[in-house]
Amino acid sequence: MAGVAHLVEPDKFLAITPHWVPLAPQVILVTGVCELAGAVALVTKPLRWWAGVALAAYALCVWPANFKHAIDGIDLPYLGSSWLYHGPRLALQPVIIWWALYCADVTDWPWRR
Repeated sequence: MAGVAHLVEPDKFLAITPHWVPLAPQVILVTGVCELAGAVALVTKPLRWWAGVALAAYALCVWPANFKHAIDGIDLPYLGSSWLYHGPRLALQPVIIWWALYCADVTDWPWRR
């Protein structure tokens, strides 16, 4: 859903993109395509490992936008603007990164398969 949102409502993502990101509108378009491609690749066995690595890297790279969203208190539809949303969202970003790697069999930590 987030990948589609990047393509359909890029202005919402532009609002939370840090000022130092070059070519921000194009980056938002590319990240939307990457999210969709990553989701498809994650369910295909030959591409799963690469998709997990790419989605984990992606989640790491968009973390600054999450911080900007929180610190600047930017209101976006369907997302909370309070720290009840932002606090857990920022704290759980490493879990999202791990989850992408775990789902792609890049890591089996902390559970051995």
